[in-house]
Amino acid sequence: MSLSSSARLSVRDLIARYDAHAPRYTSYPTAAQFTPAVGPGEWADWLGRVSSDQPVSLYLHLPFCKRLCWYCGCNTRAVNRPGVISSYVDLLLREADLVLARTGRPVRVGSIHLGGGTPNMLSPDDLERLFAGLSARFDLGDCFEVAAELDPEVLTQEWVEAAGRIGLSRASLGVQDLSPSVQAAVNRPERFETIRWAAEALRGQGVTSLNLDLMYGLPLQAVENVITTLGQVTTLKPERIALFGYAHVPWMKPHQRLINDADLPDAEARFAQSQAAARYLVGKGWQAIGLDHFALPHDGLAAADRAGRLHRNFQGYTTDAADVLIGLGASSISRTPRGYVQNHAQELDWRRAVEAGDLPVARGVALTEGDAFVSEIIERLMCDFVVDLAPIVRRRGRDLSDVAGAWSLLERFVDDGLVRIDGTVVAVTDLGRPFVRAVCAAFDPNAAALQQRHARVV
Repeated sequence: MSLSSSARLSVRDLIARYDAHAPRYTSYPTAAQFTPAVGPGEWADWLGRVSSDQPVSLYLHLPFCKRLCWYCGCNTRAVNRPGVISSYVDLLLREADLVLARTGRPVRVGSIHLGGGTPNMLSPDDLERLFAGLSARFDLGDCFEVAAELDPEVLTQEWVEAAGRIGLSRASLGVQDLSPSVQAAVNRPERFETIRWAAEALRGQGVTSLNLDLMYGLPLQAVENVITTLGQVTTLKPERIALFGYAHVPWMKPHQRLINDADLPDAEARFAQSQAAARYLVGKGWQAIGLDHFALPHDGLAAADRAGRLHRNFQGYTTDAADVLIGLGASSISRTPRGYVQNHAQELDWRRAVEAGDLPVARGVALTEGDAFVSEIIERLMCDFVVDLAPIVRRRGRDLSDVAGAWSLLERFVDDGLVRIDGTVVAVTDLGRPFVRAVCAAFDPNAAALQQRHARVV
C-alpha cells in the first residue's frame, strides 16, 4: 500500500471521515458483548481454575457519591446515609468469602484498586475495617500497590490518615476542569485550593504516585479553559495525568440529559482541546502514554511504556500484568484467561444475590482463541501504536488470513496517512494517533454491529 495524495486531508476532513462510534477498548471482547449466557456457574468454574502461583489483582467498586456529576458515565448514586455504605462494606467481604469458597485455595493479591463512585465516601473506620477483612481473607504479602479514585471535595484529614494506615500508595483525584462556568454546566463545583490540599495531604501519608483526572469536550469548554486548568494543576507535579474525552451517551446514562446539548463543543473543537492539552503537557515534561494518559519520566507508567510493557484494562493504561482480576461490588468486572464476568449493576440486585449466598454475576463472555488473538492485537495498538502480527500469529496458532478483513479496512487509513504497513507490522502514525480506536475497530469483527453502544472516536 502506498501513501496517496489524499493524505493531505485537513483535520476537518479526517474527523468527518473517522469520527465514528467505537469502543474505548479497555477490554476485548468489550462489555457490550457480555450476555447472561455466562453467569455464576461459569465464574465459579473459572475461579476453581485460578492458579496460586501468580498474584491476582483485586478491584472493589464503591457506587456512592456525595453529588451526581452530570457528565459521569460510572455506576454510582448520590448517598448521604452512612448505614447504607457501612452495610455495603459488610457485603463486599461476604462476596469475597463467596469467591474464596470457589477457589478452594489461598489467593495471593498483587494490587488492590478502589473505584467508584467515590471510595472516600467510606468512613475512615469502614475503610480500615474493609482492609482488615481483606487481609484476613487474602494473602497480601505480595501486594505492591493500593490505589483509590478520590473526590477532593469529600476528602478529610481523618480519611487520609486512615488511607496511610492501610498502605495507600497511588491515588487519583477527579478534577475535570477548574473553570466555574464549565463546573456549573456539569454540576461539579471544585476549588483548586481543595485539590492542592488533597495532593499534599496524600503525599504526606505515603502516596508516591498521584494521578489527576481531567476532561475535554465538556459543555461550555474551550481550549482556553483546558490550558488554564493545566496551568494550575501542573504546579502540583502529579506523576500522572489522565485526559479523557467526555462521552455523551444520554441513551445509556439518563442523567446526562441534564446537560444542554447546545453547550457541547463539536468534534473539531474537542480535537483542538485534546491536541492543545497534549502539546502543553509534553512541553512541560510529561511523557505521552497511549491515547490519553501522561506521566512524568520517573513514574512506573512511563517506564513501562518505554519498555513496551504497558497494559490496558478497565481503569485505563496500567502497569498491572496480572492474568486474573477479581472484581467485588455492584457492576464490578472480573477477568481470567477464560473470560470476563460482570456483577449485577443494580446495587439492590447485587445485595440480594450476596445475601442469598450466590455469586452476584449477571453476565459475561467466554474467550475463544480468536478473541484472545484479536485482544492482543488491539491492546498493542492501544498501548504502543504499533503491532507486529507475525509473532502473535505464530504464538496463537493463527493465520494472517484471520485478519484479511482488517487488512482491507486499513487501506483507507494508509491512504490518508494515519497508518503505515510494512510487511506484517502495522504502525499508527503521529497523525493517526487520535484515531487509534478507529484503527483498532478494523480488527474487531463486532465493531460495526455494536457501534451505537459506544462513544465517538474524537
